[in-house]
Amino acid sequence: MSTDHDRLSLAHALGAREIIRTHLSPTPLRLYPSLDRCIGARVYIKHENHNPTGTFKIRGGINLMHHLASQGISGVTTYSTGNHGSSVAASARMFGLTATVVVPEGSNPLKMQAIKDAGAELIEYGKDFEEAGQKVAQLVEERGLYFVHPANEPHLINGVATEFIEIIERVPDLDVMIIPIGAGSEAAAAITVLKQIRPQIEIIAVQAGASRAAYLSWKAGEVVTAPNTTFAGGVATGTAYAVPFGLYKDALADFVLLTEAELYEGIALAAHHTRNLTEGAGSACLRAAFKIKNRLSGKKVALQMSGGNASGVELQTAMALPCLLDGVC
Repeated sequence: MSTDHDRLSLAHALGAREIIRTHLSPTPLRLYPSLDRCIGARVYIKHENHNPTGTFKIRGGINLMHHLASQGISGVTTYSTGNHGSSVAASARMFGLTATVVVPEGSNPLKMQAIKDAGAELIEYGKDFEEAGQKVAQLVEERGLYFVHPANEPHLINGVATEFIEIIERVPDLDVMIIPIGAGSEAAAAITVLKQIRPQIEIIAVQAGASRAAYLSWKAGEVVTAPNTTFAGGVATGTAYAVPFGLYKDALADFVLLTEAELYEGIALAAHHTRNLTEGAGSACLRAAFKIKNRLSGKKVALQMSGGNASGVELQTAMALPCLLDGVC
């Protein structure tokens, strides 16, 4: 019997690229000399924040909706802190599917508006990611919608994996890949592609210390839950998820936790060095690179800039920090 892990592979990722290429252009992979100087490494930034919806997640959404539409599925639902939801909404509309997205109460208003602008029905429910999921289960039962899990969905992961094909084609001798981790689709995608092509590569994950379920699961070697209180939605989850965890539990070289203050510093550092406005999770990898720069010294390092959908409050807080002016922390 085929398992979800059997459906994750470099071959599937290459197939996803053929589907996605008619809808998306490859995102930039750029060098910034000031980052090379500050970190002491050759630092490549993968600008997934330049995708439609401002995040890497649209890659997975397009691949999944292509397959669902071919199966005759007409409606989907999911829960999200914002970026996954906007990806599901936008990609569902591309393929003529309806989408209903549940977000926790008090979510980023810009992300909620993006979900509505993409034509989805938006429902606010619960205090966090997990409680929003309870509402989705009700919608699946009542309306017969297809549930798009934010992590345990192979078509999503294979779509996200196309990003790492683009990176390794440009930098085949890459030493280190740093990725943010929330639900874990990106970690699973990076491992699926990069470890097949370049087994010696080090993949380092980054998560918020205030929402450290993935980190604690990695340390324990089993799925665990933890409090989930970070402002940075892309690295916010109260539990690890089985499919990505099954891949990253033994394949990560290291795991970096960032404080809430450090996540805000990442936004300011991204603005200073790259002139990009990011959300907290979007620049988490950059902030982590500063934190572990001694480990990265002399290496070729790729950092994922995963999302650019910060709220005005987040930007206001970050832009008041000294590192916006001097680029150091």
